[in-house]
Amino acid sequence: MNKVMSNKLAIALYILPSLLLVLTLIFIPLFLTGFFGLMEWDGIGKMTFIGLENYMTALQDKKFWASAYHSFLLAFFSTLMLFAYLAVALLLSSKLKGTNLLRKIYLIPMLLSSVAIAQLWIKVYNPTNGILNAILKALGVDNPPSWLAEPSIVLYAIFIPILWQYAGFYILIYYAALKNIPESIIEAARIDGASPFQIAYKIKIPLIRGVFNVTVILAVVGSLKYFDLIYVMTNGGPNGASEVMASYMYKLAFVKYDFGYGSAIGFLLLVIASIATLIIRKLTQSENIQY
Repeated sequence: MNKVMSNKLAIALYILPSLLLVLTLIFIPLFLTGFFGLMEWDGIGKMTFIGLENYMTALQDKKFWASAYHSFLLAFFSTLMLFAYLAVALLLSSKLKGTNLLRKIYLIPMLLSSVAIAQLWIKVYNPTNGILNAILKALGVDNPPSWLAEPSIVLYAIFIPILWQYAGFYILIYYAALKNIPESIIEAARIDGASPFQIAYKIKIPLIRGVFNVTVILAVVGSLKYFDLIYVMTNGGPNGASEVMASYMYKLAFVKYDFGYGSAIGFLLLVIASIATLIIRKLTQSENIQY
């Protein structure tokens, strides 16, 4: 009995540092965010308890719902692009000629910081001497658009570098999962006369379905809380046309010094992301395929 208690105490002592780290860096900040959302506070002066007023205001705030729509739109396109990333990973894992170069360059966007990527694409989208408009003019387009200044297209213009930035991350995940499939299964399918398309569609993709489901969650949650590249490129402009929930929260807390309302928006972002995760997990539940 004493030995059992001694073992449990030892296990608790080993786990304690990790628990303290998780508690300090995750759970306490989450609790404080929700708590500050109950306050009227400028971040410096006295806090005044106002209950759920900030949360009720957020639910009626058109700017918040517009930013939420933009975040969900980014999540939608991010999820669609997962199929393109999977196709590239299938190509990389094949033995086709010409894929060696692609294996060496697809991770380049991951190696760059968000600020560097933002500055790069600002130059690409420059309306006067940017490479994109130069190409359009060469193709005969007389008045190419100002990509980051027109409200109707700025959001989609920003989505392109975001999706490009994380392409290597998801391709790497899929590539690793595909390479983990036993070669004997693939060889057996080839002996049975399966075509490369049939092997990919009926064998490889079903075997990495669990990995794909995880990447869907990563893409959706990552899109809902995305901030940095949008902040650098447009700061949510023009006129909120590229505002997302995270950038709206930042402006409220650190520009307008409304920490109470900004915290409420941040906590609602957490709730929305958690609900989205639960829904995706429910929709993608399936038995794990063993091999």
